[in-house]
Amino acid sequence: MPSILKLQGSEAGVTTASNVGSATVVRIFNGTTAGILVTQKNFGGDTLATVTVGPGVTFIKKAPTDTLTAAASVLMVSVAHYT
Repeated sequence: MPSILKLQGSEAGVTTASNVGSATVVRIFNGTTAGILVTQKNFGGDTLATVTVGPGVTFIKKAPTDTLTAAASVLMVSVAHYT
């Protein structure tokens, strides 16, 4: 059986800190050919992690209050994942 995604919001470009609708799983789409840096911060604004997201789709698991910021516009949406 394939993986199934339940959309929990509307996909939007994110270049400023966003908790992406208090998501715990975020689908990120990078439509460029370049890698784009994504930063995860906690509610207090402390950096927890960074990752370079390549072209295509990536998923990030986070706490509902954590924010994600992308160095350039990528599309993000909150999802639930089922296998």
